[in-house]
Amino acid sequence: MIYTGNTVKYAAAVCLAAFHLHGASVEEDRALARQIGYAEHYVREFEGEVARQRGGEKRVWRTKNDALTRVQELKRRHPDDPRVEKLYQRTRAALKRSKGDYTDVAAEWTAYLHNEENLRKIVSEAGEKEWRSIVAAHSGNMIEKAFPAPDSETVALGDIKGKYVILDDVEYPARQFYGASGEFVYVGKPSTGYWFVDLAGRDWIGPYEAVKRYRRNVDSGMAEVEKWTVLAEVAGIAAENPQGGENAGTFYFGWTVKPVAIKVPGRVVAVCDKDAEVSGRFIGEERVEEIKNGWYTVKEIPADVSPDRLMEIFMTAIKEKNHKLYLECIDPDRRKGDYGKDESERYFWDLHQERFHGEYVHATFSKPVIKVQQGFDKGNSLENFFLDDDDKKTLERIGGELVEEAVVESRAYDKNGKQLGTPHEHHLRRRGGGRWYIVDYQVRF
Repeated sequence: MIYTGNTVKYAAAVCLAAFHLHGASVEEDRALARQIGYAEHYVREFEGEVARQRGGEKRVWRTKNDALTRVQELKRRHPDDPRVEKLYQRTRAALKRSKGDYTDVAAEWTAYLHNEENLRKIVSEAGEKEWRSIVAAHSGNMIEKAFPAPDSETVALGDIKGKYVILDDVEYPARQFYGASGEFVYVGKPSTGYWFVDLAGRDWIGPYEAVKRYRRNVDSGMAEVEKWTVLAEVAGIAAENPQGGENAGTFYFGWTVKPVAIKVPGRVVAVCDKDAEVSGRFIGEERVEEIKNGWYTVKEIPADVSPDRLMEIFMTAIKEKNHKLYLECIDPDRRKGDYGKDESERYFWDLHQERFHGEYVHATFSKPVIKVQQGFDKGNSLENFFLDDDDKKTLERIGGELVEEAVVESRAYDKNGKQLGTPHEHHLRRRGGGRWYIVDYQVRF
């Protein structure tokens, strides 16, 4: 073959073009690889955040948006690149996991809510019936309208003392005040006249405490009461400055009244009962424990209960409002003294009730991790390898009482079956090989 000068020049041009084309392709590939590397860094960080949440959703993600935006740009510009596709699938999986784990909600998980609703209806109907009866019993001596209140300039105390009045929208504690003659809630205003509901005696405290027991033992879904309906007896007259503030120094006459019964409309009615130990009761209170006893699924704690099973019983006691069983789960040392008694029996009981009505409906529990805190650990196979029987007996004798700690993790789920937050640790203790008890009963599920 004979090559002419033109042929040689053409071949050289083709080779040079191919060289430049190949070089450009290599450079573009390197640039893409760098972009993929940058994006992969953020994806890896996002995956780490998701893993640390352990199935729980997080409100603020540190690297989520960086990972998503970089991978989105790569996917749009290089949809067919296998490296980009692989990174896209990793990001997609991490994003789905970041939304939290979920499961199917079993019917028994929410049975306590239906039981509580039925009990609420029973107590509410009994209360409304009793309220009508109480009002009817005083109807012959009732002030027909609370407002305008009788004018003290024209009406003498003797004319209305001992009569009864129904006061709606009694705002407690919003309108509570400490006056010159006592502690009251004011109802009314200067243009309509005032009623002063006496809070100092058992006539208020007894029924008020009864409503608190109702909320604790029957109706945890009831928010703090802001407005009450009060049936009260006229007891006296007082000059008070109920609103204070800009009106400081201005006193108004108002009729002081003592509560006979208080009502949370649609919920509960409570009355003063001077013969009762706590000076008040809510209508239907005597039936509550009997009704609840019929729905309890657990009534006692086995002596050989495992730590994870004890946590299940503890949760069940809270959901089913079994206060006695709830307390039996808690380490007796944590319930000692006035502070421990108040925290365990009331404050954290109420808090657990609120959480199982406003946040989650169920929790699952891990198998326990058990360690010896004090005394000789018979189960430590590594140490026991180096000890003979005499050594073990000696160490057991001098080690004192055996104290073991168990750690159990809980995962809480809402009414839709979604896991809430990361798992929480619960610590339990056993002494001398006896029964397990919960130490940190305050921890949320």
